[in-house]
Amino acid sequence: MAEYYTLIKHVHQGSALLSVGLFMLRGIWMMTAPARLQRQWVRVLPHVVDTVLLASAVLLAWLIAQYPFVHGWITAKVVALVVYIVLGSIALKRGRTLGIRITAWVGALAVFAYIVLVAVTRDVTPLVG
Repeated sequence: MAEYYTLIKHVHQGSALLSVGLFMLRGIWMMTAPARLQRQWVRVLPHVVDTVLLASAVLLAWLIAQYPFVHGWITAKVVALVVYIVLGSIALKRGRTLGIRITAWVGALAVFAYIVLVAVTRDVTPLVG
C-alpha cells in the first residue's frame, strides 16, 4: 500500500481543493442566489467529495503511522475539521440570519486555512515561531 502514498496524497489534496471550492461556491450562492442551493447536484456532490477526502485522509494517516490523539498535528486537524463542519452547517443551513451565516462561512474558511497550514507544517501552531 505504501507504493500508493503519492497517489493517495494527490487524491486527498485534490479533493480538499474541490471541497473548499464547492463550499465557497455554496457560500456565495447562500448570499446571492439561495435557490441554487436546492439543485440536486449541489446537494449530493459535496458529500461525495467529502467522503473521498475523509477516506484518503484515513488512508494517509494509516500509511504514515500518524494517528489522532497520539500525534498532535493530526489531532489538531481532526478537532479543526469538527469545527469546520459545525461552522459550515451554520453557514449553509442553520444560521438564523444572513449575518450569522456569513460570519460562520468566513470562520469556516479560516479554519480550513488552519487545517491546510497544519498539514503542510505538521505543527499545531503553524504561524507561531
